[in-house]
Amino acid sequence: MFMRILRYGAIGVAVLGLTAAVLYQFFGLRVIILGGGTPSLAFVTTPDNQAAEIDRHRAAQAADPVAPPAETPQAPTPEATSDVTAPGPSVSIAADWGFFRGPQWDGHYTARAIKTDWPGRQLTPVWKQPVGGGYASFVTARVGDRDVAFTIEQRGPQEVVAAYDVTTGRELWTSKWNAEFKEFMGVDGPRATPTYFDGRIYAQGATGELRSIDAITGATIWRTNILTDAGASNIQWGMSTSPLIVDSAVVTVPGGSGGKSVVAYDHRTGARLWSSLNDRAAYSSPMLVTLDGVRQILLVTATRIVGLATDNGAPLWEFPWVTMYDVNAGQPLVIGENRVFMSSAYDHGAAVIEVDVNGATGTARQIWKNNRMKNQFTSSVYLDGYVYGLDESILACVRVSDGNLQWKGGRYGYGQIALASGHIIVLTEDGDMALVRATPEKHDELARFPILDGKTWNHPAFSDGRLLVRNLSEMAMFDLRK
Repeated sequence: MFMRILRYGAIGVAVLGLTAAVLYQFFGLRVIILGGGTPSLAFVTTPDNQAAEIDRHRAAQAADPVAPPAETPQAPTPEATSDVTAPGPSVSIAADWGFFRGPQWDGHYTARAIKTDWPGRQLTPVWKQPVGGGYASFVTARVGDRDVAFTIEQRGPQEVVAAYDVTTGRELWTSKWNAEFKEFMGVDGPRATPTYFDGRIYAQGATGELRSIDAITGATIWRTNILTDAGASNIQWGMSTSPLIVDSAVVTVPGGSGGKSVVAYDHRTGARLWSSLNDRAAYSSPMLVTLDGVRQILLVTATRIVGLATDNGAPLWEFPWVTMYDVNAGQPLVIGENRVFMSSAYDHGAAVIEVDVNGATGTARQIWKNNRMKNQFTSSVYLDGYVYGLDESILACVRVSDGNLQWKGGRYGYGQIALASGHIIVLTEDGDMALVRATPEKHDELARFPILDGKTWNHPAFSDGRLLVRNLSEMAMFDLRK
C-alpha cells in the first residue's frame, strides 16, 4: 500500500510538473514578482500573441490615411551574420537623449524647460500604442527633420530594435534577430537600453547579441555576441548593461574571465580593441565621467565600483560593493569633482566615496554609508546637494554631504524616476505617473494619475521637451513643452 501511494504521488508530481511546463511555454503562466519580492501566479500575454497584436496595430497604422506615412525607408532585417552592411545616406543627426538616463547618464533632462503646471493635475498622451516586451527604455535623436525614438523589444521569438517618429508614434523601421531570453520569475525580453551615437544605434540583447545599426535605415552595419566572444555565461536576469561609446570604442560588459569582463569594440567596424578585468557582470551600465580631473569609465560590477582608463580599460581605482545575489543595478551619480554616490538594495544601502586618482593608480575612501537610500533596480537623481530616489518603494531625499535623511514619503512601488525643471517625474511600478517637486523641505506631490497598464520598470526618456514612456506592453508620448 505504501509503495502504491508513493507511486501515485510520483505520478501526480510528474503530471503537475508537465502541466506547469505546458502552461509556461504555451499559455504564458509566470510567477510575477513585483519589486517587493511578493510572488503571484498570473497568465501574461505570450510573446507570440503580443507580436501578432503589434503586427495588426502597425499594419492599421501604416494604412491610416489621416496621418502621412513615414518618409524614412523601411529597413532591411538581415539574419544574424557577421556581414557588414553599408550605412544609409549621410543626414544631419543630433542626439537629445542618446544614452541610458540621458546625456550624462544621470536621469536629469536639461535640454529645455518642461511644463510642470499640469492642467487638472494630469495629462493626456499625444499617442499611445502597443509595444513589445522587455525592460529597455528609449533613446532619442534628431534625424534629418524628424525626432526619432529608438528602443529594443521582444516580439515573439525575436529581439527587435525599432525606430519611432516621436510626433506620431509611427514605426519607421525595425531590425530583428532570433533571440528570446526567458526567466520564470520575471518577464521575458531584452533589458538593455540601446545607445545612440553619430548616426548609429548600438543595441544589446539579453542573450549578448550586440549590433551597430544605421539610425536612418535600420540596416545592420556590424554584429557580434559579447558572451560568445568573451567566453562568458549569461547572468541570472540577462545582459542588462547599455553599450557605452568612448572615443572610437563601444564598451560592453559580458563579465567574462581571463581579462574579458569588460570588452571594447571599434564602434565603426566591430573589431575588438581591448578587454579588462575578471569581474562578474552586474546590471548597472558603464558611464563616461571625469573624477579628480581624470576622464574615465565608471562601472559597477557584481562586487565593486571601479574607474577604468578610457584607452585600454586599465583599473584606476576601486571600491568594494557587494550585495546579495550580485544585484548591483542602480547607476552611480557623480556629485562633485571627485565624489560618487552609489546605492543598492538587498540590505546594502547607500554611500558616498571620494576618489583620488594619482597617475595610473588611485584610491577611493568612504565619506559616509547608511541605509537611508536603497535603490533596488532604479537609480537616484541629484540636484543642488541632495539626492532623490526610491528607497525600496518610497521616494526619499538624502543630503549628500553627510547622508542625512531629509524626508521620505509617497509609495510608488519599484518604479523609475527622472529629473526635469526642478521636478521629479515618477513612473510607478503599477503604471501611474506622478510629479513631485525636487525640494529638500518636504515630499510635495503635485499630481498622480494612471498612464500605462501593468508592471512598469522601464525608465522615462525625453525628446525636445516631450516625455516618452513604456513598459512591457504599452508606450506613450506626453508633450511637456512650454
